[in-house]
Amino acid sequence: MPKLPAPPVPSALKAPPPRPGDANGKKTPLDHAAEAGTTVVDWVDERTSLTGPARWLMFRKVPKGTNWFYTLGSATLFAFLSQAVTGVFLAMYYRPDAAGGAYESIRFITNTVFLGQFVRGMHRWGSTVMVVLVFLHMGRVFFFGAYKYPRELNWVIGVVLLILTMVMAFTGYLLPFDQRAYWATVVGVNINGTGPLLGPYLSDFLRAGPEFGATTLSRFYAIHMLLVPGLIAALLGAHLYLVAKLGTTAPPWLKAKQDPELRKTEA
Repeated sequence: MPKLPAPPVPSALKAPPPRPGDANGKKTPLDHAAEAGTTVVDWVDERTSLTGPARWLMFRKVPKGTNWFYTLGSATLFAFLSQAVTGVFLAMYYRPDAAGGAYESIRFITNTVFLGQFVRGMHRWGSTVMVVLVFLHMGRVFFFGAYKYPRELNWVIGVVLLILTMVMAFTGYLLPFDQRAYWATVVGVNINGTGPLLGPYLSDFLRAGPEFGATTLSRFYAIHMLLVPGLIAALLGAHLYLVAKLGTTAPPWLKAKQDPELRKTEA
């Protein structure tokens, strides 16, 4: 039987012609690697359609007058990611044992584990940096008036993130379980207990009972490692979505230019 001719290949699927002067049309290993990467990205995008959401998230209008103050939110996000990564490595060696295991595991991380002192230092000082950045970011939003309509919900989410950051710092302070961490946490929990209505119940919840002990350390560890990071990650997703959807505000010292047509109409 005679064979039917093959259908023509669409132009979009044809390989691009070689550029003149590029190794006489021969592809180098780097060219093959670049094409392979592009093929993988196209394969994933064809099945997930992530190009549209990524383009909507990344390519948006930025108001005139945007300056370095607007990077405080991104810096806070980077600090949280740093805390999450270093916290995972520390959790591989940490033992929430109140009978000396917690303190000894911290000593082991600091003195024996390869780069343990460096990772612990990043996590310890990173917590302070994150708290400072959160307050600076909230201050920038307040003084620039970025909490006003239509961004009230994003402001509320930011306030909750500020509280969760303080809870993260408070619960992590007890984990070394040395004398300073123990008594500082006792003072902090007693201060919480003086609050109206919910204060005594909150203190009992944090202590996991009437007194400090092994269960207290385990509860602080669970809150620090599981509960608070999960809440922060979820709220950060909502926060970033609202920032991308509503955009950022211009600095308060810049005034919008009035349309000449509106001036004629008012006149």
